Amino acid sequence: MATNFYFQITRLLNRNPDGSKATQAERKKVLKLVDSLLKELNVRNLELKNFGRRHAVKLLTHWQSQGLSAGTIKNRMSHLRWLSEKIGKPGLIPANNASLGIEKRHYVTNINRSRHISNEQLSRLNNRYLEASFRLQAAFGLRREECMKIILRFSDKGDHLVLTKTKGARPRTVPIRTQAQRELIDSIKKWVGDGSLIPKEDTYKTHLGRYERACIKMGLDRAHGLRHAYAHQRYLELTGNSAPAAGGPSTKGLSGADKLRDYEARMIISEELGHGREEVTAVYLGR
Repeated sequence: MATNFYFQITRLLNRNPDGSKATQAERKKVLKLVDSLLKELNVRNLELKNFGRRHAVKLLTHWQSQGLSAGTIKNRMSHLRWLSEKIGKPGLIPANNASLGIEKRHYVTNINRSRHISNEQLSRLNNRYLEASFRLQAAFGLRREECMKIILRFSDKGDHLVLTKTKGARPRTVPIRTQAQRELIDSIKKWVGDGSLIPKEDTYKTHLGRYERACIKMGLDRAHGLRHAYAHQRYLELTGNSAPAAGGPSTKGLSGADKLRDYEARMIISEELGHGREEVTAVYLGR
C-alpha cells in the first residue's frame, strides 16, 4: 500500500514534469524506491514537508552499505536534491558529493564494448520501425530513446541531424558525414513521412518493450555497444588511430600535436554522443 509520503511525491511529480520522459520515469522509480526503503528502515508516518537531512543520510548510508557503485548513488542523490528543492529545502543535501562521502566516479577504461549488428540480424526482427532505429543508432551513435523518437523530416538539415528528444532535454547536432548515412536517412524518410520511429498506434513505453526484446534477441544487451562502435569509428576518422580500447596507442605515450589531436577528437565525440565532458570518453574510447 502506498504511503501518504509517496502520494504527496506523486502529486509533486505530476506538477513538475522536469526533464525528458526518460528522466521523469527514472526520477519516479528512484523516489518510489526511497519510499519503500524508508519503510524498511522503520521510518513511519513521514510527511513530505518533514523529509529532512536525517532521512537522506539514512538512505545514503544504506546504499553505501549495499556496495552500490558511486555512479548509482550519485544518480539517486540527484533525484533527492530535486525533491528537496521542490519542497523548499534546497540546502538539505549538499551539492558536493565528496562532502557526503561519495567517492569520485571511476570511468572504466581500455575495455572494448563496441558491438555491431548484421543485415541478417536486423531482417529477422521483421519490424521496419525497429530496424530503422537500430540502423540510425549505429550510424549516428544515438541513445535508444533518441533513435525511436527522432522525426527525420524535421531533424535532417542536410549535412547534420538536429536532435531535440534527448537526455536532459539538451539539443545537439550530429554530422552527416558519409553517403551511406545520407542514403539511410533518405530511405527511412520515404516511408515514415512526418512521423517518428514509433508506430502511431503504440506508446513509447510499449515500443520500448519491443525494442528491449529485440536487443535480447540480437544479443545486444541494451544496444549501448552501438554507441561505442560509433565513438571508435569517429576517433579513427579524427585522429588516424584506433581508440585505445580498440587496440590503438595509449594516451599516456602521446605528446605535443598527437596529445592535442586526441583531446580535440574526444571533445568532438563527447558532444556528438550528448555528454559534453572529455572524461566520459574514457568509457567509450579507453585511455
